[in-house]
Amino acid sequence: MYDLLGFGMSERPWDSSVDTSVTGQVPILEGLLDLWGLDDLHVIAHDIGGAVAPRFAVQSAERVRSLTLIDVVSFDSWPSKRTKEQMQAGLQPLVDAPDADHRTHFQQWLLSAVQNKERLVQTSLDTYLDFISGPIGQGSLFQHQVGHYDPRHTNTIAYEKLGALPVQLIWGADDAWQVVDWAHKLHGTIPGSELHILDNCGHFAMEDQPERISALLIDFLKRKG
Repeated sequence: MYDLLGFGMSERPWDSSVDTSVTGQVPILEGLLDLWGLDDLHVIAHDIGGAVAPRFAVQSAERVRSLTLIDVVSFDSWPSKRTKEQMQAGLQPLVDAPDADHRTHFQQWLLSAVQNKERLVQTSLDTYLDFISGPIGQGSLFQHQVGHYDPRHTNTIAYEKLGALPVQLIWGADDAWQVVDWAHKLHGTIPGSELHILDNCGHFAMEDQPERISALLIDFLKRKG
């Protein structure tokens, strides 16, 4: 798993000249793959990873065996109206907000991304909150992630060129963050792509339907491996 530079628990660059935008993450990923000696990949991306993986797959198609996109950002599907308003108002107050207030706000935000809220609370919710909270996580979320939310990064991806690769799209029918219309637009733009819409499934599809996601991935990788 590639944790984007400056995101989550990865290293946070203090040098403001380091490009931690989703476009800037592509050469970082390529450099890591060179370091690891990996040249034959099945790439799976979710959410903002959809702003990195397709660009990488277009630029380095010879390294990609298949591409799976799960409830990803694309075209001008992001940021949301609420996030746009936060960005326009300035993110520094959110960086400086008390930890308790921050965690309460984002707990509700994360719960809106699933259908099975009780299971998320009992399993992964605190882990997600820990990634984006505290003295490092809270600042990193806004400075290295939300601050880079810009559809220019995805509007310039040549999605039609992904037709040269096996591509699978998996989407939650109840995704309130990236509504299913975007899945159909990607499907119509990427020649030969497969599309699976999952019922009773929100944006965090892996949390709502882990068994179904696993089955789709195993089947796809066996067929395209």
